[in-house]
Amino acid sequence: MGDLNFWQSYGVLGAALALVGLLVLIRQKVAGVAAAAPRTRTGGAVVAEATPEWEPVSGKIAVGNAQTIGRRQEQDDYFASSITRVGTMAVIADGISGVAHGRMSSTLAVTMFSREYLKVTGQDEIPGFFQKAAVLSNRAILEQLGGAIGGTTLVAAVISEGRLHWAAVGDSLLLLFRDGEFLPVNSKDTLEQVLEARVLAGEITREEAKANPMRGHLTNYLGYGGFKSMEVGEPVPLEPDDIVILCSDGVCDALTEVELEQILLQRMPPQETAEEIIASVERKGYKHQDNATVIILEQAR
Repeated sequence: MGDLNFWQSYGVLGAALALVGLLVLIRQKVAGVAAAAPRTRTGGAVVAEATPEWEPVSGKIAVGNAQTIGRRQEQDDYFASSITRVGTMAVIADGISGVAHGRMSSTLAVTMFSREYLKVTGQDEIPGFFQKAAVLSNRAILEQLGGAIGGTTLVAAVISEGRLHWAAVGDSLLLLFRDGEFLPVNSKDTLEQVLEARVLAGEITREEAKANPMRGHLTNYLGYGGFKSMEVGEPVPLEPDDIVILCSDGVCDALTEVELEQILLQRMPPQETAEEIIASVERKGYKHQDNATVIILEQAR
């Protein structure tokens, strides 16, 4: 992820965790998701809400997830997946590297999105859910920071009635793999995108853009005082063999598009696919490997 050049002492995680409520922070890999009662999986743990049995209107979606701490001292990525009557939701937040409160920020944001998603009763409410959860997350993170520096990127997806609804802020990615190719979905909120626009406008050269040492820095994220909204895309109709991938930038910075394609073309079950992606990241052995997290969503076969 684009680092911020600030270092602050770590000390607010305990206060943030008081807001978690319905989530349990257990760092372990889990396989499979049952579509019975509404369920939330977060950071590796599964929490089930007791309600009458039902089938989600979107059909059964198989979910796989995996993550690695990389070479970081702490795991600042946090993730969750939830199934409700409306459909299947997945979310990944990547706490800003080099900042003491990244873990608090990502945990709080994912918690807020998971909680707010349980209130959604229909497809028409999904865009509003994304924006409301983002605003609430940003406000809560700023309150917890109390003037300190911190924040998190976030990417979220909801599959409902065969359509992919999505939203993102920062530089975590949502990828759609169809017919052996990646279809672009979200864009990154980094200075690199601003520089690219200036290149296209003829204001600077491409060489100047590439040489800018600030190009990887975030221009929008949760926990930012200037945050106004996140990118919310138009729903994407899904085809039967589509694979939806959510990942923190620790995945895409480590693996090439071709390497990801080779894994996805094996058509393994989503959990095995997620584990192989993270294993491939770890096999690279990069000295400065960032935290890396991936969630795979696919129509159950």
